[in-house]
Amino acid sequence: MSDHVTEFWDRLGDFQAGMLGTTASGRLVPMAHYPDKEGGSLWFVTHAGTELAAESKLGPQEAIFIGSSEKQGLYTHIRGMLQVEHDPQKLDEIWNAVVASWFDHGERDPDITLMQFKMAAAEVWASVGGAKFLYEIAKAQVSGQKPDVGDNYTLSF
Repeated sequence: MSDHVTEFWDRLGDFQAGMLGTTASGRLVPMAHYPDKEGGSLWFVTHAGTELAAESKLGPQEAIFIGSSEKQGLYTHIRGMLQVEHDPQKLDEIWNAVVASWFDHGERDPDITLMQFKMAAAEVWASVGGAKFLYEIAKAQVSGQKPDVGDNYTLSF
């Protein structure tokens, strides 16, 4: 596995939310994501009455997920397909206190909709932070060269 792929999954798993939407609606909403590296997917839990759930119940939908974390040094735009999945084992796996706080009747609440976002491609900006960033800026000021503060790359899944 390439360093970029490993870096992407490591950083993506270390922050909690991004913006998800279908290309048909053009609307993005904040959603907590649960990475599934082996499946090349992100998982989401939402209420059955949301626009995303309604669209996805019609069948797989072209969608995008935009995530950014200054702390993790990751900025990404991911394209893929979003669909409703009925997978109690996956729901058990990702269920936590954050998800539970949105549903009155626990993990088997009939209002829960589990969605899988099967990633096709991601554009990634991975930046350095902290002392490395400051060093690169200072070095650029002295040398006149552009600072090396990260990478931009595209991944296919």
